Amino acid sequence: MSALRPALCIAPSILSADFARLAEEVGTVEAGGAEMLHVDVMDGRFVPNLTLGPPVVACLRRATALPLDCHLMVDDPDALLEDFARAGATWLSVHIEACRHLHRTVQRIRALGMRPGVALNPHTPVQSLEPILADLDFVLVMSVNPGFGGQSFLPGVLAKVRWLDLWRREHRAALALEIDGGIGPATIGAARAAGVDWFVAGSAVFGAPDRAAAIAALRTAASTGDVAT
Repeated sequence: MSALRPALCIAPSILSADFARLAEEVGTVEAGGAEMLHVDVMDGRFVPNLTLGPPVVACLRRATALPLDCHLMVDDPDALLEDFARAGATWLSVHIEACRHLHRTVQRIRALGMRPGVALNPHTPVQSLEPILADLDFVLVMSVNPGFGGQSFLPGVLAKVRWLDLWRREHRAALALEIDGGIGPATIGAARAAGVDWFVAGSAVFGAPDRAAAIAALRTAASTGDVAT
């Protein structure tokens, strides 16, 4: 009854990179074995902080061949979808808490040539995603409250991952499960065991002097929690 599980993926979050030399920073993680770059987009309203937008994504697209995983922590994601598509986003997630007409938003993301996902805050019931799951390529489970880097991992969200993993197995769905927040060698194994495929890591990668070693350490730690597929 199981679906083919997506490959394990380490996605360094550029929010933790040195923006004064961003292209160089991206090069170090690409050479170090990262499969994807995670881009946190904050509007100062949905979350308190204000970060980057489509112009930076366009610069990243020119600097790397890695897929760009753009996470929109914004109040009105629909107003930005075309801008991110033009900038070169590969995967695009919007928050269920921010979308009034979620199916329409997801359909628009796909129509623009991006791969759609939905992000879920720690307090939001995972069952609220069930009506949309068949239309998604991935789900992003937040393991911290969004808006700030460097927070501690919330282990209670792993119950949501387990629920999602069971759903995709029962439905034989090619749905990737991503997690973001507090991921490091001490937490990645439990997340992998729960069913996570893609791991967003900020300071655990960009805070290390040797990015290749940091990515390898995450991959090794994840393997301790690997599960049969």
